[in-house]
Amino acid sequence: MRTLVAIAAVFMLTACQSAYYGTMEKFGIEKRDILVDRVDDTKDAQEEAQQTFRSALEQLSQLIQFDGGELEDQYDALRDEYEASQDAAERVRDRIAAVDEVAQALFDEWQNELDEYQSQSLRRDSEQKLRHTQRRYADLIRTMRRSADKMDPVLERMQDNVLYLKHNLNAAAIDAIKGEYQTLQGDIKGLIEDMEQAIAESDRFIDEMRTQ
Repeated sequence: MRTLVAIAAVFMLTACQSAYYGTMEKFGIEKRDILVDRVDDTKDAQEEAQQTFRSALEQLSQLIQFDGGELEDQYDALRDEYEASQDAAERVRDRIAAVDEVAQALFDEWQNELDEYQSQSLRRDSEQKLRHTQRRYADLIRTMRRSADKMDPVLERMQDNVLYLKHNLNAAAIDAIKGEYQTLQGDIKGLIEDMEQAIAESDRFIDEMRTQ
């Protein structure tokens, strides 16, 4: 029964996507245009995530340097930054999934249309461009996913800090997580560097798609 439900869900999703692409094409917006837009959207989400993770690290830094005032307020701010980081990471993952969905639809359509050519020279040229675009896309999605995969260890470490402080909100607890800060700082630095690579790869891919 579960298998039938899953199959039905996939069928409905595919039908909805096909209807969406069909509607967009009626307005002159092709799958390649949608792909470029979604890559650009993913780049924006990654840039926002970078800033969110930086902000969370800064908030943790302020907490471990706490020197009087309301400790509860500092904890609440850290928890808010952690939750914002979770949301930012989810947006990045959703955008990457949307990119891959339209990319696969584009490549399937492109491959199928090769058989419709009468001119062999034009067919060869189109096929070469398809293969090149697929290779470039493979590079792009690999860098996107690599940076996205690095978000999970960072979020897990942030969660540990938030949970620990939730039940041990005192000076001793703050001292206990100071060692965690250096590790988290290194993890976030690596994450941001990988995101920078993904953003740069996105820019190159967008430029190629727009000039192809």
